[in-house]
Amino acid sequence: MILKEYQKQALAEVRQFLDQLASWRDKVVAMDPAQTMDWTAPAWQAAGKTGLYLPRRNGLGDPLPCCCLKIPTGGGKTLLAVKVIDLVNHHFLRRNSGLVLWVVPTTQIYNQTLRALKDRDHPYRQQLDLASANRTLVLEKTDRLQPQDVAERLCVLLLMLPSANRETKDQLRMFRDSGGFDAFFPNEDESERHEALLKKFPNLDAFDPVGGWNRQVKTSLGNTLRMLAPLIILDEGHKAYSRNAKSTLEGFNPCMIVELSATPPKGANVLVEITGQALNREEMIKLDLNIVNKASPSWQDTLLASIEQRNALEAKAREHEAETGDHIRPICVIQVERTGKDQRGTSFIHADDARDYLLTHPGISPEQVAIKTSGRDELKDVDEIGGLLSRDCPIRYIITKQALQEGWDCSFAYVLAILTNPSAKSALTQLVGRILRQPYARKTHVRALDESYVFCFQRRGKDLLAEVRRGFGMEGLQGLEGKVASRTDGREQAGDLVVTKQRRRFRQSTRDLVLPAFMVKEESNWRLVHFEEDILSRVPWKDASTKELLPKLNLNEVGRRDLALKTGLEADALFEDPDAQGLPVEEGIIDTYFAAKHLADTVPNPWRAAEFSRQVFDALLKKHPADQVAANYLFILEELRKHLEAERDHLCQGVFRQLMESDEMRFIVVAEDLGFNKLPTKIETSLARQANREDGTPYQASLFQKINETELNSLENKVATCLDKQARLFFWYRNRARQDYFVQGWKPRRIYADFIFALKPDEPNTDNKFHQVFVMETKGIHLKKSEDTDYKRSVFDICTERAKKTDWAKFVPAMQSKSLRFEIVDEDEWEQKLNAMLAS
Repeated sequence: MILKEYQKQALAEVRQFLDQLASWRDKVVAMDPAQTMDWTAPAWQAAGKTGLYLPRRNGLGDPLPCCCLKIPTGGGKTLLAVKVIDLVNHHFLRRNSGLVLWVVPTTQIYNQTLRALKDRDHPYRQQLDLASANRTLVLEKTDRLQPQDVAERLCVLLLMLPSANRETKDQLRMFRDSGGFDAFFPNEDESERHEALLKKFPNLDAFDPVGGWNRQVKTSLGNTLRMLAPLIILDEGHKAYSRNAKSTLEGFNPCMIVELSATPPKGANVLVEITGQALNREEMIKLDLNIVNKASPSWQDTLLASIEQRNALEAKAREHEAETGDHIRPICVIQVERTGKDQRGTSFIHADDARDYLLTHPGISPEQVAIKTSGRDELKDVDEIGGLLSRDCPIRYIITKQALQEGWDCSFAYVLAILTNPSAKSALTQLVGRILRQPYARKTHVRALDESYVFCFQRRGKDLLAEVRRGFGMEGLQGLEGKVASRTDGREQAGDLVVTKQRRRFRQSTRDLVLPAFMVKEESNWRLVHFEEDILSRVPWKDASTKELLPKLNLNEVGRRDLALKTGLEADALFEDPDAQGLPVEEGIIDTYFAAKHLADTVPNPWRAAEFSRQVFDALLKKHPADQVAANYLFILEELRKHLEAERDHLCQGVFRQLMESDEMRFIVVAEDLGFNKLPTKIETSLARQANREDGTPYQASLFQKINETELNSLENKVATCLDKQARLFFWYRNRARQDYFVQGWKPRRIYADFIFALKPDEPNTDNKFHQVFVMETKGIHLKKSEDTDYKRSVFDICTERAKKTDWAKFVPAMQSKSLRFEIVDEDEWEQKLNAMLAS
């Protein structure tokens, strides 16, 4: 599964924090084995986090790293969670086995997560298998767990939050003495070992001394968890901030807690914050959100409008499927006021009332309608036919009251019909997130299918938009409130999002402004270069070497595990052995072909990837014992991946330069409109929050009069303000990432500069409004020396050099009289460098 850019960035931040955690832990433990000093807060600061970090301790009093990933609805939190498990095991725990306690708040999320993790063909399970070398074990609390499982496999135990919260007798069951976990505990007559275990884990539940017997540890699931120091993945983490919930989770003696939440509470250590804007840029959600507010007092009119909208979407979806093969079956979610058997016949709208009305409509059959409530689940059989996303599933209408408020994940939901009383303001707020996920996490480029729809009745327009904003906030989608269009009785009203055209004085001049791109020759035509097709496919992998990597691989000693187990003479008597050095490696445990899968994103040829893996592991096995190599399996793979990524980039650079030298690739402008190499004639922007100069006055020389303030960070605002005040400036434009102009270099990611601006000629000329064009990227001081900045600087240098050649604009006569420069401007010298450009 290919990660989105914001997901890659999020995982990079997690990896940096984990590296610092491991480093500070090792330093502190070396000086202070009792860990009276906290090492989590210094690691947080060393990772570059400026927010307040609130330290926590586990049930043994040891420092407990705890962080939160703020991920909005539709952001792929489960995918990030399985990726984080791999990162924690590799960078912090340095193992690929052990126990993960995955805690969820509701039955719906529990069932959904369990299905995905148990399905070997599901991407989430495949990620776990990749991290564990195909030794993943997914468990429920009623399943048996053996010490050998934890020692040799990655065990993921799903648990409901109420089960873990010690508040009621019902919820205390997991802490009661029970069978199924006996192998983790001493025999009943081994009182000394019971006492030793209680000394090491003082918070274990135990029976009080009776009749001369010492205390005995209860053989419960809760005690087992406390001994295994699990990594806790806490889904909907904001629900676990009560005193009891926090105390119980800390009491499991976890090695780390990773929270996932769209709305972290005050007190959460937010390590990663993904914005709604990031999701929207990556085409993850269906926006705009169109709201139809029916003035009719009849709820049937509102439902009829919803039916007609859904039918129109299905017609579009069928056309789209015929062209692309992508199946989309738009679903309408209908919220009613009552669902109980004895509640029909009142003035409230009942689920059966809505169903009966649907079935009177031509073309709607009974199997297309399902009611989903806490006591009536007509969706439970859907999984047998492949789920709601299956082509074989007939469901097009789902009637609910509030059962879909959390944990319900169906990207085919497009239309939301709110049939509740207009005074019930929470309805829209709570359900808005259920229709925002984009099918297949990408836009269809069919406008109707890339947006979502809400139908309600008799709401005040001002209150309606306030409800939507609250709903976006509850889903972690702050910043997208402008993506709302409101209608009353089918007539358009002014919404918060408007289309802005270029300022009139720039339109004629920018019409012929075409920016160059790296193009490859194909027969007699030139086309845009593509990284995979034109560069990566030409990489001579035979020139890549792993020899330089081997001396850098310093393997850890065997046995760095939280819990080592061995058995005595009795078959069932397993106990902790402080001197154990890990389990011996079975023959064939190092699978180079499995390792090749780990390298697939870097080395697309699996045979080459397998050969690189074989070279490295064979060389290491000649120098180190097999069990030591196996114990460092993930470390070796990750170092090999990073090494081969560097080799790939080096070889790709050679391919890139060879294509230019042979004239197979040129940096040129072409007459054809490629969509990204011309400045947009109009953009969509929010009227709510507009960017201005630093002094608060409006921009005067920006290409568009309206610019959303979220498009400019503090450095970019300073640069834009400076540009806006220059007498020589003709116009400037904030180039939008993933939407506007980019340069494709020899690395996979495209380069989207921050600014494009043009200067007036020295002598005024009515026919030539500008003569110089600059493409400029700004870099914060912390990125000045980074590898990414050096790469972009190298690419921009080539662009400037190639733009000086006489033939770069031969296909677009209007550009032949223009000069073009590409620049990287660092934060600590931006004014000096910008002044030099403006004076050129």
